[in-house]
Amino acid sequence: MFDLAHLSRIRTESLAGLTVSLALVPEAVAFAFVVGVHPLVGLYAAFIVGLITSLTGGRPGMISGATGSLAVVMVSLVSENGIEYLFFTVVAMGVIQIVVGAFRLGNLIRMVPFPVMLGFVNGLAIVIGLAQLESFKIEGADGSKSWLPIPDLAILLGLIAATMAVIYLVPRLSKRVPAALAGILVVSGAVIFGNIDTPTVGDLASISGGLPPFSVPNVPFTLETFRIILPFAFILAGIGLIESLLTLSLIDGITETKGQKNRECMSQGLANVVTGFFGGMGGCAMIGQSMINIKSGARWRLSGVLAALFLLAFILFASSLIEQIPIAALVGVMFVVVIGTFSWSSLRIIRKVPLSDALVMVLVSAVTVATDLAIAVVVGVIVSALVFAWKTARHIYVDAGVGTTLHRKVYNLHGQLCFASVSTFRELFDPASDPEEVVLNFANSRVWDHSGMEAIVELAQRYGRARKRLHLLNLSENCQKMLKKANVIVLPETEDNPSYRVALSDLGDSD
Repeated sequence: MFDLAHLSRIRTESLAGLTVSLALVPEAVAFAFVVGVHPLVGLYAAFIVGLITSLTGGRPGMISGATGSLAVVMVSLVSENGIEYLFFTVVAMGVIQIVVGAFRLGNLIRMVPFPVMLGFVNGLAIVIGLAQLESFKIEGADGSKSWLPIPDLAILLGLIAATMAVIYLVPRLSKRVPAALAGILVVSGAVIFGNIDTPTVGDLASISGGLPPFSVPNVPFTLETFRIILPFAFILAGIGLIESLLTLSLIDGITETKGQKNRECMSQGLANVVTGFFGGMGGCAMIGQSMINIKSGARWRLSGVLAALFLLAFILFASSLIEQIPIAALVGVMFVVVIGTFSWSSLRIIRKVPLSDALVMVLVSAVTVATDLAIAVVVGVIVSALVFAWKTARHIYVDAGVGTTLHRKVYNLHGQLCFASVSTFRELFDPASDPEEVVLNFANSRVWDHSGMEAIVELAQRYGRARKRLHLLNLSENCQKMLKKANVIVLPETEDNPSYRVALSDLGDSD
């Protein structure tokens, strides 16, 4: 039976794909220029990576292609060793990403705290916005760049404003056409038929070309080659996966669905392996284009597949038409993406959240803008971990428990016993002043690591030297297993009472 709902969905996906493909062209060309390679190298990457990840990725609706975060890492590799080393590095990058996915390491993205996520989103929005400022400059004969003359700048700003106005107004009139596509078409028509003199895609470079050719990277298969490419491959693989998985998590939140992280890792790896053999510069998820796609209503894999196929069609058949699109229209689309991507709510809540979380958000945003995403996320996670460790260390304490008598003292331990809190833990007890029987109640505490276990043994030894006995009460099953695995012997007092006496043995000793 003919399903009108499916037809409507296909139309939405198709228009979203067309919109994304138009936005992909100038960015792919620009990133190719950053690396110092032919524009087609960036366009081929956008086509191949976009197509494969759309078909096999873990997140329907997410768009992948050549990105600026990867491009800035590739610059020195290409300048020092040549483009063939770039292709081989992209293949190695893909292999590493496949291995990460195969070992299910993509789930480690869950360890990224929410303040880091907010900082990443805001920082990337700022980076996307700053990248558009290059369109306001002109390159001189000596290679230096300066701002456009006032008349040209005024025209550019006017067209950008018109594009943004169309994008904001169209949804109020009709939701049948993606607002971004409408903005591009209206402003392009005005420029073409109004004969307005403004930079176009064709002014960047010609995008005309053929099918991407298959070729094995022409590099010597030696240890020296691997010494050159592996550091770049690992860095590129890390940046690509971090940006992809964070983008996946962001879209999960917007669509209230759940993507498959490890599948996405393997898909990104497969795409880059293929790209390296077909003359592409490699890529990863693109937050800007992904947001355009999602906000255009796309939810299926079809939009990403069609975006890649449209891009290939532009290269093969429609380059002359695409080259007439004004840069201003595409910049306007990206500015709307920036406004929609930036988490404005984070500015409202920054005074309401803990100071440490606010500082992490600002720090990650700043590092993202100043360096790159991978460094920003690593810095954010490390700082968050240090803050957590500090808070954990400060929030461990004891109070007197039920059963405390003249000859028996019960300590109720509160907080987590781990590497960060063991120093504070040691200071909580004074064996010399305690009675002969001491009970340490773990009902409100847990032992998390080797440092915690060592602290328990050390405490038992301190009480042993004072000729006093230490008992552990309400040990969790996991705590018992950890202590047993480390050969810390605990002996139950009775079968009914979950109390244990610590046998004085060193960690690592056999029974």
